[in-house]
Amino acid sequence: MGRPFNAIHALILRKMTETFFHGRTMAITPHEVIENMQDQFSNIEGDKPQEIGWTILALGLVLGGPLFIWGSPAFRRRRIEKRLQNTKVNVLQDLARLRGIIYAGYYGHWQGNDQDDNIDNPVLNAIGYTLPKHRDRTQTGDLEIKYIPGRDLTHTAFIGHDAVPAETDIIVIGSGAGGGTAAAELARYGHKVLIVEAGPHYPSSRITHEEKRMTARLFVDGAIQSSTDNDLIVFQGRCVGGSTVINNGICLRVKQPGHIHPDAQDVVAKWHQLGAPIDPRALDASYDAVEQAMGIGTIAQRSGRMNGNHLMRGWQAHAALKSDPMDANAPYGWFRKNWGRANSAEECVYCGYCNTGCPYGRKNGMPQSRLRDAVRDGARIMCDAKASEIRWKPRHADGSRTADGVAITLEDGRRRYIRARKGVVVAAGTLASSRLLRDSGVAGAGTGISLNIACPVVALMPENAPQRAWDEDQMTTYVDRGDFLLESHFQPPMSMASLVPGWFEGHFDRMHHYNRLASAGVLFPADRRGQLAGDRLRFKLDREVDLPVLRSALATLCKVHFAAGALEVYPALSRGQTVTRDMDVDAFMDDHINEPDDVTLSSSHPQGGNAIGIDPENSVIGMDFKVHGTRNVMVTDASVMPSCIRVNAQLTTMAMTHYATGRHDPFA
Repeated sequence: MGRPFNAIHALILRKMTETFFHGRTMAITPHEVIENMQDQFSNIEGDKPQEIGWTILALGLVLGGPLFIWGSPAFRRRRIEKRLQNTKVNVLQDLARLRGIIYAGYYGHWQGNDQDDNIDNPVLNAIGYTLPKHRDRTQTGDLEIKYIPGRDLTHTAFIGHDAVPAETDIIVIGSGAGGGTAAAELARYGHKVLIVEAGPHYPSSRITHEEKRMTARLFVDGAIQSSTDNDLIVFQGRCVGGSTVINNGICLRVKQPGHIHPDAQDVVAKWHQLGAPIDPRALDASYDAVEQAMGIGTIAQRSGRMNGNHLMRGWQAHAALKSDPMDANAPYGWFRKNWGRANSAEECVYCGYCNTGCPYGRKNGMPQSRLRDAVRDGARIMCDAKASEIRWKPRHADGSRTADGVAITLEDGRRRYIRARKGVVVAAGTLASSRLLRDSGVAGAGTGISLNIACPVVALMPENAPQRAWDEDQMTTYVDRGDFLLESHFQPPMSMASLVPGWFEGHFDRMHHYNRLASAGVLFPADRRGQLAGDRLRFKLDREVDLPVLRSALATLCKVHFAAGALEVYPALSRGQTVTRDMDVDAFMDDHINEPDDVTLSSSHPQGGNAIGIDPENSVIGMDFKVHGTRNVMVTDASVMPSCIRVNAQLTTMAMTHYATGRHDPFA
């Protein structure tokens, strides 16, 4: 597409940029910031750029139109402080989030094509950041950052848009954790499988460290997909391999001694109570099978040598002062992942860019694992093709339905229809699967959606403390407190700018202490709070249930940072306040978190919407994972989960898919 923002948009954004950075020396000009934003949004598919354009115009009017444009920097700042930073009006709080794309335009600055072109990148140099290729890796035990060839899908795996087949045995919609696993298992039985993926194919050789381009191309809505009220950002992959391409590979079971808090809710027991009696032994066997197939193991500790150790050190010191058994019984340690196993050929080189794809051929996502298995057994992939509707044969005498095939829309707008001789598997992710089922006439699709809600907390460490937490894996250690989790994480500059709260020189100064920052986040379950509304997620946190957990989790993480030696802490509050060691942190959170708009919240783990269950009155999918009232349409992604599983959903999605397709042939 062309330039997404017109001259008026650009003028408003330029004046905002000048105001945010006034009084500080910018490494690039405001004009270059706007050009970076133009480039980023020109790569986002769909209506999001147009939506942001209207938001920019609304923001300009709220700030005073011509008065804001031609006012002095001091006048513009007062307007922003009054109407955006300090407001309690929801719509204005939503508009205030627009500052994030300005920070992305600045800290996402990129020159040329590759890392060598960015040796003299002025923005990266100003904050003391070194790209992976140019980092000193001469210390004993450090791994060389280099590409491993031969692990990506080749052109023979794909079907072109001019060769769309008229029919196949099984159509699998989606190529992520659920779709890739289902395709591999079904192809193993000898079925002719076609995988339909709405997003593009990005092999490792096409992935770079240019954050703004990768987020625009690999994520739904360019990584700014939001709930209907804009209180939440929901991260989901939109590419071959789905979210496994842009996630951190974390693999936690819903129940596992030594890894999951012993007093946490028993998820499988909860599902039984909800009328979805999953066999726990069979599920454990599926976990075992998936872990073996995916090469899942504990990551090497060198990959979290700074930030990962910071969280564990802080938790140990914090928990030692507490008498609460929830603290005493909390497991903590290094993540298990589906890549990065110590001493393996594809061991992670901990470059820190997991969330924008691995350009080194080392991430063991679906394109490097189960999709390759599926292709080996005869499956083929059609990317840049969106499934729009499942069509049905005439109803059977008992009222049940059989799918005839799937209507798809190609990238250029052409429409095609593919018959499915044996069946259809829907695995496009919680939101996309719910939309497809709803549009195909499936009653109840898209209800009871759960999220694991994340919120970051950044800390400033002393000047003499060794940090540089960016020279490691993004997420390496965790604490399971039972009612919430703490997870270490650190992001490259553009993404980190969205995690670091603050306004004006406050945000600038925090980012320019980049080498002294430590970061972690809280994760807590929000169970069945959402539903599909049109094409978007409507999701409301419960003020009496969810917000107290959020306050407690953020207060705890602040204390953990201080226990690890932090000087001051920056929780992700919309006004950007600083927490200091001498404050009553619990009282502070009680005072300043009264609604979701008061904090920055996100989720990468949508679950539910099409829950499994015995009774069609309170579930969409049967215990055979087929849509109630149908004979040959299965659903095998996180949307089948009856309630929130409270931990990262990747491993359980793969295990549930194996449970549905790997133990026997469901289309025999």
